[in-house]
Amino acid sequence: QVQLVDTGGGLVQAGGSMRLSCAAAGRTLSSAAMGWFRQAPGKEREFVATISGHGTSTYYADSVKGRFTISRDNAKNTVYLQMSSLKPDDTAVYYCAVARVFFTTSRTENYNYWGQGTQVTVSS
Repeated sequence: QVQLVDTGGGLVQAGGSMRLSCAAAGRTLSSAAMGWFRQAPGKEREFVATISGHGTSTYYADSVKGRFTISRDNAKNTVYLQMSSLKPDDTAVYYCAVARVFFTTSRTENYNYWGQGTQVTVSS
């Protein structure tokens, strides 16, 4: 069993930056891709970013490309999401997740462990 704890959310003004962290316990995750998803009120959960098991490959949703950076520290079993140039449309609950596969994937069904989520609110 894997437990994920998402932290780092909060309130930020538009144009600001924020870093989310996701610490994993229960298993070494260097063999698994990890991802970040988000869900805004009244909307479905959507893919944000993913990183391969060794951290050498990343993939982003078009809406965040160039503004967000996903990274991981396998020694700490932790994945990060650095967010910059934040917009009000980025307001959502952000979830980290562990994939069943090693390579990057944006498909929700490829993830089998999820964090509890952390709220990010961007004010205009």
